[in-house]
Amino acid sequence: MKYLCLVYANEQELHSSPDSPHDSECHAYAQRVQESGRMLAAEALQSVQTATTVRMRGGKLAITDGPFAETKEQLAGFYLIEARDLNEAIQLAGHIPAARVGSVEVRPVRQLDVDPAAQS
Repeated sequence: MKYLCLVYANEQELHSSPDSPHDSECHAYAQRVQESGRMLAAEALQSVQTATTVRMRGGKLAITDGPFAETKEQLAGFYLIEARDLNEAIQLAGHIPAARVGSVEVRPVRQLDVDPAAQS
């Protein structure tokens, strides 16, 4: 089963806390998960200041610079993993280096029922 591990952290603390992970540690973690065959994708995101939020309301597109909501923690990156079950996904997420200074939300990926013939 696929799980998305969303990494949230306060951007200032993510890079300045004594517990902050260094890029080399994050790369090493990703490499270990990749070698185990459970890594499907992983990316770090640029600063929340580069975000653009898109909404469609009443048929009109609204674009806002910045994140959707003001929060103490921002989405910093993600890991898309393959795991036997939620317990294994939680164990993998617990070792994500940024979990020491932020949080990791683990969510099962929902398969969309899309009929390829209906797309024509």
